[in-house]
Amino acid sequence: MARAIPAKPKRIASVRTSPGGYFVTAAILTFVSLVLLRTHHDLAALVLTAGTWSIIPLLVLTDRLHFDGQTISRTGLVAFGSRLLRARRQLTTVEEIERVDIATRRTVRRGGSVRYRYRVEIGAREQTFAFSSGGARFRHMVRSLLPRILDHKVDARALDLRDHLRDAKSVRLEARRLGIAPASVLEQTAERTRNRIDQRRREDADPESSSDEAERGAMLRKAANDLRVVGRLRESAEAFRRALLISPREPWLIYEYARLLRSQASAFGDARLLGRACAALRLAAQRGGDDPRLLERVAESFLEYADPARAAKVFRRALEVDQNAYRGQLGLAEVALIDGKLAHMIHHYNEALRTAPDKAAARLARREADYYARLNNDEDYLAAELRRMNWLEGSGRVQQLAARVSFAALLVALVGPSINQVLAGVGWALASSSIIAWIGSLATRKFLSGRGRIAIGDF
Repeated sequence: MARAIPAKPKRIASVRTSPGGYFVTAAILTFVSLVLLRTHHDLAALVLTAGTWSIIPLLVLTDRLHFDGQTISRTGLVAFGSRLLRARRQLTTVEEIERVDIATRRTVRRGGSVRYRYRVEIGAREQTFAFSSGGARFRHMVRSLLPRILDHKVDARALDLRDHLRDAKSVRLEARRLGIAPASVLEQTAERTRNRIDQRRREDADPESSSDEAERGAMLRKAANDLRVVGRLRESAEAFRRALLISPREPWLIYEYARLLRSQASAFGDARLLGRACAALRLAAQRGGDDPRLLERVAESFLEYADPARAAKVFRRALEVDQNAYRGQLGLAEVALIDGKLAHMIHHYNEALRTAPDKAAARLARREADYYARLNNDEDYLAAELRRMNWLEGSGRVQQLAARVSFAALLVALVGPSINQVLAGVGWALASSSIIAWIGSLATRKFLSGRGRIAIGDF
């Protein structure tokens, strides 16, 4: 009897990988073709330009991440070449994921609105998968993948994307349905006046409509977070204000409001808003003192706001409530790193290993514990790692300086011929030298970014 072949899982989401590296390569090769053209190697410049702008877009279009509900895999020409060289596919299962980190960048700011670009980085064993926001495919991947990853592996931004990432149009329509005015109207209305109007409405409301008020408060809270994630910060603040009037003692709501204040402080450069965000975090920790998950997130926010002392205090409170709080141990290890206390770091990573909810989390804790234990016990290894970190930091400074000089020199090289040929020659020479320095520093950073090898037990 023929043996049944299991059906191949169907892909439920697909997205392009982050194309930043490809664009950097294309820019460098384009500059090389300009140098060739200037030195009268016209054919070589034509071939290099044509090859660059025909192959690079093809690599970008084919390099994709796929998710079938259990496995993340990378496909495309680059993945195929890597598979031939390393004799293994670039894939991982959801259970093997160790961490999910989100990087955020503001691209446009208009009035009370900010346009965010998100970069999702997924770490699993020795592999890293990254993709950036842009369109419905990104939202579909986030909604398909992140809900399947346990909370202890994701940071606060990942939780925001998982629960509140929607397209901007539907978020605006929901806000309009709840009666939240656009940012231009809110700017012209004083907050004190809006509070007075809402208070009068609450006093005139029917006492039997408390259930309706609670439902409306939940809808306002969701709309506020949705607006915050898409960057409509002023409308989000109005939704939070109305939700807090209905549920002023809800600790998770206060925590989410603190995150909004942090976003506003960063977007508008207002230190007073950052102070208000810290005050809201303290209130959330006070109101939710028996919820270890909330305390962990509040402490992580304090750590993000560069307040490690208060973060350590809240992390310890979380561990008092739940001695198996995995992220609490990781947070205390990070605080110990800031304070330069290696022995404390090793202790907290070992405790995280003891309380790890799954094998992937245990593998991450074991790797960190072994690395810092070797730093603490092996002076030669510590000296080598310190040299590596110093060189890595120096390479980063060289890369930033070379990038600025190359842009300025390239401008001089392009404008110079209309002024003086000698000036143009100096510009081309300086641009070439700075770009070579930039490439060298980039390669050095790639080489030095990895830690010294440590034998890790297989979990």
